[in-house]
Amino acid sequence: MNSDITILIADDDANILEILAYNLKKEGYKVIEAENGKQAIQLAEEHNPQLMILDVMMPEMNGVDVCAELRERKEFEDTFITFLTARDDDFSQITCYEAGGDDFMSKPIKPKVLLSRIKALLKRVRKAKADEQLITVSDFVINKDAYTVEKNGVLVHLVKKEFELFSLLVSKPGKVYTREEIFDNVWDADIIVGDRTIDVHIRKLREKIGSEYITTIKGIGYKFEG
Repeated sequence: MNSDITILIADDDANILEILAYNLKKEGYKVIEAENGKQAIQLAEEHNPQLMILDVMMPEMNGVDVCAELRERKEFEDTFITFLTARDDDFSQITCYEAGGDDFMSKPIKPKVLLSRIKALLKRVRKAKADEQLITVSDFVINKDAYTVEKNGVLVHLVKKEFELFSLLVSKPGKVYTREEIFDNVWDADIIVGDRTIDVHIRKLREKIGSEYITTIKGIGYKFEG
């Protein structure tokens, strides 16, 4: 199903915009159209597309600057951005990639070629999402979407905060997480909890997963030993 994928196209050439949008919509994608760089940023903020196709030369703001600005924002770090341009020289390609682009397509581009490139990029999007949700480390498989943990194929029953604490620790094996970092990531900043809260959850985690996996760094915090 492509209906869950939103693609933003930005190009000041109305004919190109129409052709690209028509072919992508025919494949079932949701398409957002922008006529210039500033509008592209505005629409990206409103619709949070999974993929963006940016013309390099546009009024108001060129595609390279649009890409560079979006890459400065956390919410667009993983958005796939491909450039579409009439220029096919090495300098143009290098400039696009240095701005944070993922791909580069030259005009004119045939619809079949465009769709093939888009499908290849979206496969990477889906794989990245799956990888984010499924973490395999040491003896454990953590499914962040289903809130489950398996140890050597056996389900380990963790309550929500235990799961979130464990997921944080295993996300970077060997990294020492301070108490402040744990509070910020696992507990709501508006909720006041006692100093012993983390210690209690760590003790319960050790009882369920085994005491050898989580190391206490006295006076600092905890780390997961894979």
